[in-house]
Amino acid sequence: MAVAELSAEPHPLANPGYGKRSTPHQLPPSPTDFAHLRPREAAIAAYVDRLPDGSDMSVKMLAKHLPYGQCAVRTALTRITRAGHLRRGRECLNGRWITRTWWSRTAHDDAWWSAFERGDVPRQRPTLSRAYVLLAALGRTNSAMSLSHAECQALAPLVNDWFARDATEDDVTRALTTGLPTPVHHPAALARRRLTTKLPPEPIRRDRPRLRLLECTRCGAPGYAEALHEGECGPCRGEPPTPRPRIPLPAARVHAHAAAIRAREGTPT
Repeated sequence: MAVAELSAEPHPLANPGYGKRSTPHQLPPSPTDFAHLRPREAAIAAYVDRLPDGSDMSVKMLAKHLPYGQCAVRTALTRITRAGHLRRGRECLNGRWITRTWWSRTAHDDAWWSAFERGDVPRQRPTLSRAYVLLAALGRTNSAMSLSHAECQALAPLVNDWFARDATEDDVTRALTTGLPTPVHHPAALARRRLTTKLPPEPIRRDRPRLRLLECTRCGAPGYAEALHEGECGPCRGEPPTPRPRIPLPAARVHAHAAAIRAREGTPT
């Protein structure tokens, strides 16, 4: 996913030894690498993924080169971290502690990142789905809903049903972690029941009101997309401007306007 309106300046590198560090054994890039993220987070993740190792990963520098402010970038990086793509920390090299920002194109759960921290990363690793990542993180929101690997795999299709109905990660997490009984004897069974009984209705698709206008790539005049051809408006393509139709005023309105003008200027009728 491309990010629009990027800075024309090349993204700078951090000081030697700092900046972005890719995790080992990355899988090849795929168009669906960040499909589980929200559009803004997916765009920022795609941008970060293209940066070379050693690039400055500070919020300030990313915001300078992205069409988002620092607060938006900071929030997005938090969500990207929650999704399992990013971790920040420090690494000891030659007796010195170096600040690191580790990046993984493939989302990973906490167990994988813990193994990475220990230096024990398997070369072959499965791609975690958006639903799996959400379920695996439930225990961090409410420890009573901690699920096993097998339970996350079994429940993931039900979470995907929620996503298909425009539910967000927050919607699903809230449905699974609020108002829990005490104690929770079988978290997986409770999650299955709630995912089934609380499934949102099918979304009603309506035409959204037009909120944007495109611009002619040559003269910059705003116009609806259907008025542009390959990005250019009619006059720039050599077409004569479309005359605005004249709508005649009713006679009564003409007489009323004339009377108002005469009264304002003191002209006798």
